[in-house]
Amino acid sequence: MNSFFYQNLAVNNIRKNSKTYIPYILTCIGMIAMFYNMCFLAVAKDIGSVSDSESLRYILFLGTVVIGIFSCIFLFYTNSFLIKRRKKEFGLFNVLGMEKKHIARIMFYETLYIGGLSILAGLAAGILLSKLMILLLFKLISFDATFGFEIPKIALLSTLVLFTVIFLVNLVYNMGQVHLSKPVELLRGGSAGEKEPKAKWIMAVFGAVCLGAGYYIAVTTENPLSALNMFFVAVLLVIVGTYCLFISGSIALLKVLRKNKRYYYKPRHFISVSGMIYRMKQNAAGLSNICILSTAVIVMVSTTVSLYIGMEDVLRTQFVKNIEVSASDVSEEQAGELDKLIEQQISEHNTDKSSTLRIRSMDMVAIQEGLQFIKLEQGSDYNKLVTLVFITQDEYNKLEGTSISLKEGEAMAYVANGDIPGSILDINGYELSVKEYLSSFSYADMNLNFADNYYYIVVDNITTINKAYVSLTGDENVTELSYYYGFDTYADSQEQIDMVNDLNVKIWELDVFGRARGAEASRSSFYSLYGGLFFLGIFLGILFVMATVLIIYYKQIVEGYDDKERFEIMQKVGMSREEIKGTIRSQVLTVFFLPLLTSVIHIVFAFKVITKLLLLFGMNNVRLFAACTAVTIIVFAIFYTIIYSLTARTYYKIVS
Repeated sequence: MNSFFYQNLAVNNIRKNSKTYIPYILTCIGMIAMFYNMCFLAVAKDIGSVSDSESLRYILFLGTVVIGIFSCIFLFYTNSFLIKRRKKEFGLFNVLGMEKKHIARIMFYETLYIGGLSILAGLAAGILLSKLMILLLFKLISFDATFGFEIPKIALLSTLVLFTVIFLVNLVYNMGQVHLSKPVELLRGGSAGEKEPKAKWIMAVFGAVCLGAGYYIAVTTENPLSALNMFFVAVLLVIVGTYCLFISGSIALLKVLRKNKRYYYKPRHFISVSGMIYRMKQNAAGLSNICILSTAVIVMVSTTVSLYIGMEDVLRTQFVKNIEVSASDVSEEQAGELDKLIEQQISEHNTDKSSTLRIRSMDMVAIQEGLQFIKLEQGSDYNKLVTLVFITQDEYNKLEGTSISLKEGEAMAYVANGDIPGSILDINGYELSVKEYLSSFSYADMNLNFADNYYYIVVDNITTINKAYVSLTGDENVTELSYYYGFDTYADSQEQIDMVNDLNVKIWELDVFGRARGAEASRSSFYSLYGGLFFLGIFLGILFVMATVLIIYYKQIVEGYDDKERFEIMQKVGMSREEIKGTIRSQVLTVFFLPLLTSVIHIVFAFKVITKLLLLFGMNNVRLFAACTAVTIIVFAIFYTIIYSLTARTYYKIVS
């Protein structure tokens, strides 16, 4: 046969199956454009001039990896929908005398045309949109945009290689499906999976256990560091649990409903329940994918939006004072030199200071076991992590304007977000008698740590602090106290930035392990970090929404053709069109809004652990995050309903 015959046949096949191929091609173009743009942003020269550009580039590179992996998985998954709908067609070709090698040739040209068109159009769209994307990113991070234009070779090559490989893998998979199947199997390929599945109770119970374990971890995690370690474990458990419950649990539930004669033997319930049972195994896989993607969209958008909106809150949390100087392992002499340096810089910059806070302390991280504080070791329970902040009575008296006097072995304590351990503080065997628990402490708001629980302990002198340090750590090489000096100033933003820069130069000259920082000096870095995260969240959110829409669309198409014949038979045996419409509505509503409901439940249980993770970014405004989450859920639910309504029309047209 003439090779043009196969090319023309491939083109005609694509045109004939336009309802399924056009959404697929458009999705491919969108993913290719998005991947190219993320690659472009990660390597763009203009990004190098942004404050904290390395962090921003890392975020964008992470986005590139996520989009790349997701594209591989999703396009392969979507391709399985297409090949299943085409099996009957290929079987007909085979029965009519066409050899499988000829079918393979047709599939090659189809993949060549679809892949070539998608890659060329995707790259063209990506290149055209690249300048808009970088302008949008610069807008989000409050950076003055430049007007250059570039097409990085590495971004172009990476996109071309990745998606060429994806299309080739899909082609090999499709050829394998045709080659390994008999003509009769191909002819009934569109009906494959209609055998009623068994209710796998073991899998259903396993899914429930996994989901419960994931929820338990999310709800019981108290410490941000523990949340960081356990979050991905919880996510994995929830994903596995979701798939198992949708695949097996849904079948088991439907069979329980079928056994309920009062419920089952009604026209609407009879058709919808029986219809969902026999096809639920393949149905549930798509539903669980929709559920996971919906959850991912809501989480990413709500967290990144709340971080971006709450940047000023984060700045105020991180910088209680306008300018802060901190140093570790500082002797009394070095502390005096730092005091002089700060006063000198205030004078040189012709400004004043207010709300001054100066203190020397020693922080020790420990694990609280009942009434005892023990050493933090690998494998320790981070939910029991606490920070012990030791201060001498002299420092306390200067800070609070008091004249307390403590004996050796005595202490005063202030407990922030922790449990009062009793009248004795047992620091890994070294005991301090608590003379008084303080009702307030000025320094408490200044000491930020990843631990939720803080114990501020005032003792008689540095010797007692050193004894506690040796007892807790086992390290005889005791360090000097740390140093903190914070103050507010009425200087303008640029003057504050200049003062921080000058202080850092002078601190370096003193050979002290410390630094100066300020809200205004860090503002651009904050915008770069949180703006980059916001951009990535919106970018990935759009990607996952695209995937969700395509899965819903294909689901409606596949189920429409599967149900058409069944509803025709029901109509012939006496069922009215109104009853059929009611049955369809009941089935579609149940199937498609179950993933949305489940994703909302996932979000509710994940809320606490996400708030803990946000603390690592300095975000402690729970109300803001709750509001962003609620708005995101509402907006996504409205969008989901619109997509459902549009795709449902396609389903109704097919079955009616």
